[in-house]
Amino acid sequence: MRTIIFYVVFSLFNIAVCGAQTGNEQNIGSNSKKIEHLVKQKEEIVAEEKAALKNEVEKINSQAEKGEISWDEAEELKKEVAKKHALNIENKIAIIDNKISLLTRNEEDEGFAEENKHKTWTFKWGSDDEENSENNGDHDDDYYARTVSELVVAAGLNNALLDGQSIEDSDFKIGGSRFFEIGWAWKTRVFNKSNWLRVKYGVSFQFNGLKPTDNRYFVEDEDETYLAEFEQDLDKSKFRMDNLVIPVHFEFGPSKRYESSKGVKFTTNNMFKIGLGGYAGFNIGERQKLKYEVDGDDRKEKLKNDYNTNDFVYGLSTYIGWGGTSLYAKYDINPILSDPNPELNNFSLGLRFDLD
Repeated sequence: MRTIIFYVVFSLFNIAVCGAQTGNEQNIGSNSKKIEHLVKQKEEIVAEEKAALKNEVEKINSQAEKGEISWDEAEELKKEVAKKHALNIENKIAIIDNKISLLTRNEEDEGFAEENKHKTWTFKWGSDDEENSENNGDHDDDYYARTVSELVVAAGLNNALLDGQSIEDSDFKIGGSRFFEIGWAWKTRVFNKSNWLRVKYGVSFQFNGLKPTDNRYFVEDEDETYLAEFEQDLDKSKFRMDNLVIPVHFEFGPSKRYESSKGVKFTTNNMFKIGLGGYAGFNIGERQKLKYEVDGDDRKEKLKNDYNTNDFVYGLSTYIGWGGTSLYAKYDINPILSDPNPELNNFSLGLRFDLD
């Protein structure tokens, strides 16, 4: 059964890879036509002012040729009209540039929502360099913000199986056994000027809880740890393992590219993504909580022992999602209990939230 659970963790990989294909984008910003029109206006302004300057210079030359003014006076007049039209061009262009800046700034927010409304995002396993080559320019590497950080929170169902067990025969309650994970992660682009492949790494605390079935609890007897029936009726029996791990994932998926005067940034908001990787770390504590009743009195016990658990933990994990929310699965390759105890492997399935 452990082999089956192992494949369950990675079945998400196959679903995502089979569904990956190249698609087309339809991207028309709400203000794009206005910006194009303003750019053309700039060209028209320059042409109009040059034509007007040429006409005035011709009139001044005509007056000088007729003797109405001297050539020295003509030269002074031509300098004045040249200065006038140069200032006209400068002022009119400045007005147009301010309008373009306003439209461009607003389009970064409004255009993104509009694009995602009409766009079908599909997976490209190729490089973004070709797609963005026209915009890359000659910027230095520091111009491209390469690493970002975010909070990671995950929660869901937890369980553990012996070799040959099925989930229906598990010694732990399916709905009652849960896990929780919280950590901090950094995400770095593998390629400096494209973002289709990222490495995500960080540090996380994992809390894996198991609730035994049939009024049982964990008992430690020297090197052996096993489930035994409790002498009283248990209202609650919960065993928890706390791990400190370093997760590392390769994250695949499209992204949106933004460029400003401060640099180029990429965002995966409202984008499909896949994460493949694993984790390794240490078991930092085990505890068991028991609640029961004796002669009408409620009793609570918190038992802390090592329960012969393995100190070093490592496993495989994956997530598939959209934006900051993903379906998350992890599988501990290391057995929970050390030799000579039977191999009992922990696995989890739930939701993961990457909050930037």
